[in-house]
Amino acid sequence: MRLALYEPDIPQNTGTIIRLSACMNLGLDIIEPCGFPFSIKALRRSAMDYADIADVTTHESWGAFRQKVEENQTRLVLLTTKTTNSYLDFNFRKSDTLLFGRESAGVPDDVADFAHEKLTIPMAEGTRSLNIAVSAAMVVGEAIRQTRYSNS
Repeated sequence: MRLALYEPDIPQNTGTIIRLSACMNLGLDIIEPCGFPFSIKALRRSAMDYADIADVTTHESWGAFRQKVEENQTRLVLLTTKTTNSYLDFNFRKSDTLLFGRESAGVPDDVADFAHEKLTIPMAEGTRSLNIAVSAAMVVGEAIRQTRYSNS
């Protein structure tokens, strides 16, 4: 399983997700351009020493990342507030890539349209969204719970 961040805006969130991916032994794809100068060195404070052990791949653009998804025939699962499909009702696979959009704007329509599945985290009425690192941790926890003994 992999995580993917679409043009992340906030370096501290990206660093936290690098730590999450390292601790859970998940690969992480970062789709540029980022809203900050991206480098593992620059993220050391938030990623701590996990940056050195994390499996991070950067992609120069959405097009480059999309090509990799197509080549690998990966199921791309977008987490978004623009659906009613709960992540709690979804059957995750070990081969999934979980895509998270920009903190400020999510993903454009063409990215959302390319995703194989779109999921949301159900929240209390009147609330908009959770921090992206919190969202990633919640969804990763459920995905790992579901797939820990499966071969798919």
